Amino acid sequence: MPAPTTLLLFGLATFLLTVSPGPGVLYVTARTLSQGRRAGFASMFGIEAGELAWLAAAATGLAAVLSASTQVLDVLRFGGAAYLIYLGIQRWREIERPATPPPARLGRIFAQGFVTQLVNPKVAVFFVAFLPQFLNPAAPIAVQVVALGAVYIAIAVAVDVSYVMAASAVAARFMTSATAQRRSGRFAAGTYVALGLAAAATGVKRP
Repeated sequence: MPAPTTLLLFGLATFLLTVSPGPGVLYVTARTLSQGRRAGFASMFGIEAGELAWLAAAATGLAAVLSASTQVLDVLRFGGAAYLIYLGIQRWREIERPATPPPARLGRIFAQGFVTQLVNPKVAVFFVAFLPQFLNPAAPIAVQVVALGAVYIAIAVAVDVSYVMAASAVAARFMTSATAQRRSGRFAAGTYVALGLAAAATGVKRP
């Protein structure tokens, strides 16, 4: 079991990661603004499922394998960048259609959130390069990852719920017109493409 100081420092690092704008935050916010609170929570659960997959990778040692392979990290980087750009283009095309598109199903929103976080370069760096620094090699790794993972998920859920509630409040007050919804959708689409291009350009640095 990690020491209390380790848990506290890890919790602070987790908060800074999850609260800062990135693909996951943008996806949750955009879905909430466009389809309401239910869609926001569906996207949030998808995001958290992707983070659980990364925690499982850290517990089984897969993260260590990834950190030792430049080729695998490059595949992850370009795959994540391509997916973000795809989401941006898809979102833009939906907005520009003459007819109002039907709301996306919650299952699809969840799946997109899962993939978004699974290929999120920022999250990859955190679990591949940063989380191992909080592990004690002399103690069982899986137990430590479970403890740190519980801290991570608790903080991530709290932060994401705050984003969903804030976005739903903004949507209820300011997003009632079709023009406002179109502008917010264009902003989200453009930000997705920008994040994808930035991820492809900067790369994932090895620990």
